[in-house]
Amino acid sequence: MSKLVVRAGPFEFDARFEERAPETTAAFRAAMPFASKVIHVRWSGEGVWIPLGDLDFGVGYENHTSYPAPGQIILYPGGISETEILLAYGGVHFACKMGQLAGNHFMTLTSGLENLEELGRLTLWEGAQDVLFEEIS
Repeated sequence: MSKLVVRAGPFEFDARFEERAPETTAAFRAAMPFASKVIHVRWSGEGVWIPLGDLDFGVGYENHTSYPAPGQIILYPGGISETEILLAYGGVHFACKMGQLAGNHFMTLTSGLENLEELGRLTLWEGAQDVLFEEIS
């Protein structure tokens, strides 16, 4: 059985895929290992995000929310705003300059949650942080 790991900045988190988002999970899993950078959100509150422009994962809405809890990761498949992935580290009301959005909750962090606020602070005050999503056998 493989282990899902998210490395963001100097932190490492274990994670799990959400069964209620099977299409998003399959599409993201096909893109793994997935490396990028996280930056601090602009309108959504306490979160970090990965702007993905017009990247198309080929999914619609499933298990979507505008209020991810700390440790929940959502994928916005695009439309009103660009495609993006958001990781909540505190209170989030997911939005863009056009207004409220909803993203697919497809992954949840299961360990290292005590480091979420520090990841948010680090990203806010020191800038973009490397992020890597991978499955390890």
